[in-house]
Amino acid sequence: MKRIIVLTLGMIMFLSFCKKQNQEPEDSISTIEKDKLSGYKVGDEAMDFSLKNTDEKKISLKDFPSAKGFIVIFTCNHCPYAKAYENRIIALDKKYALKGYPVIAINPNDPKVQPEDSFEEMKKRVKDKGFPFPYLLDEGQKVYPVYGATKTPHVFIVQKENGKLIVKYIGAVDNNYENPDDVTEKYVENAVDALLAGKPVEKDHTVAIGCTIKVKK
Repeated sequence: MKRIIVLTLGMIMFLSFCKKQNQEPEDSISTIEKDKLSGYKVGDEAMDFSLKNTDEKKISLKDFPSAKGFIVIFTCNHCPYAKAYENRIIALDKKYALKGYPVIAINPNDPKVQPEDSFEEMKKRVKDKGFPFPYLLDEGQKVYPVYGATKTPHVFIVQKENGKLIVKYIGAVDNNYENPDDVTEKYVENAVDALLAGKPVEKDHTVAIGCTIKVKK
């Protein structure tokens, strides 16, 4: 009984404090929910961007006029999940770039927070792995929040429709980051195959599995 009384008094004091601060508890919950809902959803029009590639040149999606769409992947150097998917991302570009859906990789991490994801380290990674696709730096972290990326890697497939970039898939590359031989669902491949066939993407949203994006403090 004493414990219940103490808890009740504690809750009353907390509510009173929130009211004084002009911030009801519901406001905090609402903010969290809004954060979860930020970024693109399937069917939204995506923005183009102009980001620096590891060859020091700026790249935009408009630089690929013959592309039908893009496999935009927010990834990085240091994350073990990103490393586990590197060979599969390379394979995606080799399989789909010539079919009109090239990979565009973007490093969203702040290098001051994670030095392994610096621009110089990105250059080394491209050379070591032989990335056949652009590897861009989201300098100032302006692009990933708009897209709504939260992990590395995090995939956004966009398709050109009437001069617009329409989001068709958001999520993970496949359903097993640990072992490519144990993958039973190739989410990105299935999505691009459907788009190439002129069909709707059956599974257009999955949960991205990876490291959190390192945000400037």
